Amino acid sequence: MHMADALISPAVGGAMWAVSAATIAYCSKRVSEDLDDRKVPLMGVLGAFVFAAMMINFTIPGTGSSGHLGGGLMLAILLGPHAAFLVIASVLVVQALFFADGGLLALGCNIFNLGFFPAFIAYPFIYKKIVQGKVTPARMTLGATIAAIAGLQLGAFSVVLETLMSGISELPFTTFVLLMQPIHLAIGLVEGIVTASVVSFVWKASPQILEGSAAATPSATMPVKYLVTFLLLAAMITGGFLSWYASENPDGLEWSIAKVTGKEELTRQDSIHRFLASLQGKTAFLPDYSFGTPEGIASEEPPNRGGRVGTSVSGVVGGLFTLGLALLLGLILKRRSIKDT
Repeated sequence: MHMADALISPAVGGAMWAVSAATIAYCSKRVSEDLDDRKVPLMGVLGAFVFAAMMINFTIPGTGSSGHLGGGLMLAILLGPHAAFLVIASVLVVQALFFADGGLLALGCNIFNLGFFPAFIAYPFIYKKIVQGKVTPARMTLGATIAAIAGLQLGAFSVVLETLMSGISELPFTTFVLLMQPIHLAIGLVEGIVTASVVSFVWKASPQILEGSAAATPSATMPVKYLVTFLLLAAMITGGFLSWYASENPDGLEWSIAKVTGKEELTRQDSIHRFLASLQGKTAFLPDYSFGTPEGIASEEPPNRGGRVGTSVSGVVGGLFTLGLALLLGLILKRRSIKDT
């Protein structure tokens, strides 16, 4: 659901940059108030894991479309909503700058759509209400599935509204929304199941990480440092190997655009869009997660078209970049927290 720059106007893109930047500042303040030693490494490895997971597009049967994990809800459950928003922002910054996945002008939209709704709507008002502090596999699965669907529905609808406000006449509101919402319903269902599986594993391994887990603590407990190592290894395997098998079908957004316009992406030729496309072309050293040259810079092509070597390098390098950025952010906020005390 990464938006390309051609889908939005400079006014909308600038406004959403401001909204996302303000939310990042707010979340940074909140995280610095209660950041502990355990959360900093988790922010890094979970960011790397979500980056890798986003590379794996799964086919939506009977549609010719595909989807990928958003990761915002998983991060919110494991880190809390404020740290989750910062981590998903880190993932999207690395994707846009170094892999041309999502546009630079659209980065504020993408951070808001993929971060705000799962962290601040789906997690507190759906997942937590269903789990209610009594963590069980059944409650986690139900809560994660419903919350993931709701978060993606809100994010998809936000994409439609942002294109409408940008005056993209090629995408009429009614037709676009009637395509976007159903396809992201299916994607949300898969995300909910995957999220519940990962959260269930973490709960069984290190239940102290999950908020409210003390009411139903399983017998087995893995030290957090071992969990961090395991998640980092899982991120490297996912990005470096499992990403080879990603679906080559267009994702839900591209599929919806193609159904309306006959092509998977639109183009804009004004000076701002040209400048940002040129800038992204200089920063993206592995565009579309491959060594090849993409046809359009701000597009979201399936990762395995550039060859397995390029995909593996992208998965590992991108995961490490995200790990470093999220860790750096966490360490800065921790240092600020120590100074404030």
